[in-house]
Amino acid sequence: MSATTAEITVPKRPSTLKLLLRDPLAALSLAIVAACILAAVLAPWLAPYDPFETNLVAIMQPPGGADYLLGTDGQGRDMLSRMLFGLRVTLGMGAVSLAFGTIIGVAVGFAAAYYRRLDNLLMRLMDIMLSFPAILFGLAIAAIAGPGLASVIIALAVATVPLMARIARGAALTVLGLDYIEAARAQGMGDARLIRRHLAPNCLSPILVFATLRFGQVILLGSALSFLGLGAQPPVAELGAMASQGRTFLFFAPHISVLPCLLIFVVVLAFNVLGDAMRDALDPRLRV
Repeated sequence: MSATTAEITVPKRPSTLKLLLRDPLAALSLAIVAACILAAVLAPWLAPYDPFETNLVAIMQPPGGADYLLGTDGQGRDMLSRMLFGLRVTLGMGAVSLAFGTIIGVAVGFAAAYYRRLDNLLMRLMDIMLSFPAILFGLAIAAIAGPGLASVIIALAVATVPLMARIARGAALTVLGLDYIEAARAQGMGDARLIRRHLAPNCLSPILVFATLRFGQVILLGSALSFLGLGAQPPVAELGAMASQGRTFLFFAPHISVLPCLLIFVVVLAFNVLGDAMRDALDPRLRV
């Protein structure tokens, strides 16, 4: 009697994108994020007017007009055009600061996890940095370099470094305890190659999830700093600065301040929901 072998088929895991699209809320957040990025990139072509062009005849026009869909501000500038360019500046500010903060933070976290002699020194330094709020960093940098987008980007990047270092260190410690890391070391693989080929790729998921969640926080913090006058300076269109400029007309033309605030709220909420969904999708214990 011939022995029969039963074939065991392992179900193919769906991709992260498919898992995100299965969740209606995550799919909606992904669509909002994609639409915001696309609108920011295509702002020069989508904006119906020059965002800096003033029209003193059409000051504080309410939304819904034939000429100005979202109305005008206190200087007669088109709100839709300024919001498109403001979204571009806000997302760009968040992306640049998050990129610098992530690169430095991941490098510090990997160094602390891989070279244990540096762990205590680097993590205590990160703890010191965590004790200072991002707004305080913004005030200090603005006092030294003057207010502007560069000051806000530096402040947000510095505030992101210790948070990202903690995430990278925790993920790296988990990966470094696995057997294949010991096998790679036994084969004589150098530190740089081991980190590049084995450590970094296997720590990518938690870093990516935290970066998505952090992006919403960075946008909110950057808008708050611009609202306080530390960020983008007039006449640059930035959502936080636009909300601040509209405070003067809050009782006469609330849309000047409300519309930028509403856009900030939608963008931050979309990134937070997307980050939560990505965390679930990238967790192998939750993937089916």
